Formats: sequence, C-alpha cells, structure tokens
Amino acid sequence: MERRTLTADRDGERMDAFLARSLPDLTRSAAQRLLERGEVTRDGRPVRKNDRTCAGQELEVALPEPEPVEIVPQDIPLDVVYEDGDVIVVNKPVGMVVHPAPGHPDGTLVNALLYHCGKSLSGINGELRPGIVHRIDRDTSGLIIAAKNDRAHLALAEQLQGHTLARVYEAVAVGGFREDTGTVDAPIGRHPVDRKKMAIDRQHGRPAVTHWAVLGRYPGYTHLECRLETGRTHQIRVHMASIGHPLLGDTVYGAKKPWPGLAGQCLHARRLKFIHPSTGQPVELECPLPDWFERVLRQIDK
Repeated sequence: MERRTLTADRDGERMDAFLARSLPDLTRSAAQRLLERGEVTRDGRPVRKNDRTCAGQELEVALPEPEPVEIVPQDIPLDVVYEDGDVIVVNKPVGMVVHPAPGHPDGTLVNALLYHCGKSLSGINGELRPGIVHRIDRDTSGLIIAAKNDRAHLALAEQLQGHTLARVYEAVAVGGFREDTGTVDAPIGRHPVDRKKMAIDRQHGRPAVTHWAVLGRYPGYTHLECRLETGRTHQIRVHMASIGHPLLGDTVYGAKKPWPGLAGQCLHARRLKFIHPSTGQPVELECPLPDWFERVLRQIDK
C-alpha cells in the first residue's frame, strides 16, 4: 500500500474535493471511499468525509494497490490526422486520458485505439499502454502519435530520445513578456511533498528545455508557442510557472480558481514532426486550434 503526505493549500474545502484535486488519478467517489475506510488521517486520527481543510494541514493518505485492469476495445470516435501501417496520429480532445489508470479504467485513448487498430499496436509499453510512444495530459488537447508495431515504436522512441521528434504547442500564459522569444532550461523532478506534481529540481531532476515565442499579447495574458526539446511530465506547465507565467486555467501550478469554461490548462499540441520509421522521410502534421482555445483568445482580447 502506497502512503502519501498532502498539505492543504486553502481553508474550508471539503476533504473529498481536496483529495480528488490533489491526486489527479483519484475520482471524487474514490476519495470518499478512502475517507469512509479511514485511509486518510490527520495527526494519526481518521478524517471524516465532511471535514473541511485548514491551510497548512498535513494529511496522510493510504492508497491501495491498483487492481489489475482489463483493457477493452471501445468504439470511441477518434480524430485521426494521419495513419498508415506503421503509425497513427490522433488529435486528442480535452478530457481524454491517454491510457487506463486507477480512477480511469476505460474511455481512454488506448481503449479507442484498440478498437480502431485491432491488434496492430506495438507491445513495447506493455498491456496498459500498447502503442503509446509519448503522452499528453488529460486536459491538454492535440497531436499524439502511437506505433503499430515494435519496429516503428523503437524508431520513434529513438527520435524522442534524440530530440528529433519535434512537438510544438500553443498556450496562453498569465502575464506579459518583455522579450519575444526565450528558453527555459531547468531540470524537472517529482515535487518533494506532492508526488503527483512535478517541480524544478536542480539537484536530482532530469534535464528539461522549453523554447517559447510570443504569438500574441493581450491585457494580462500572452499567447505563446512552446517547442519541446525534451519531454518531461508537465514540462511546459512547470517551466512557465517557474518563470512567473503559469498557464491560464492551470489549477495545479497556477491560480487555484479555474478559468470559466476551461477544463484545465490552456494548452494545445499544435504541430508534430518525425522521420517515418519505414520510408525515412520527414512527416509534418498540424491540427487547428480547438474552438475552446479560440474562445479563450476572444475572451482575453476583451
């Protein structure tokens, strides 16, 4: 059984809501079950479901081992941008989880890919993540590539490792930028307290580099293009927050109050470039900004 220590960051929040917000893989109902079973304690005493948080309080949470998940193909519509016998590239919508995890046993991109591709997915990443070469967050939309065979997977993974699989995002960040372009070069590791979060860790973190460029300036906000040189978990979100410009709507690394109409951070994987594993030719793909992103740009322009 895994144990985690969480620190409340606000007063008066229901315990089940705080747990679900602090542990992204935990649903509200799963958080309630943990509370009912006495798996959440404060100073060694069980916390009740209706208790409220106090900022600065430390809570100990005992998380049960994840139960084995049977991956079932599901007929979920996919916006396929490119597909051949080796790879498939999908424009993932906001809210779709990439692969099954505790709290998200189905309805994921993997469930949809299994239905769409049948058995034609690489097995390198194991049963839970067939074909998945890289991931994007649940509340991030845009292009994601999956491999249909192990040879293609290994070739794409090598490009990812060598920084030749290019991924370009668009985002809206809080605040204004003096410069038109810049680079954040700061290693990223697990947050020292909240293990579901990432943080700048100059001693033990893994190298991480994000190049950014201003696409548009608005009162209090900036429309950015972000190009990843590396691909760490939450990299753009952590890097932009580290320089004082968290992404709009990011309640994990920025303001705790969500932006009206946004499910999470304003971040979209706009472009993807890779070398085709069979032909050796470059493949460049792009998907438009989704309606919700365009709506945000109109809102901040006011």
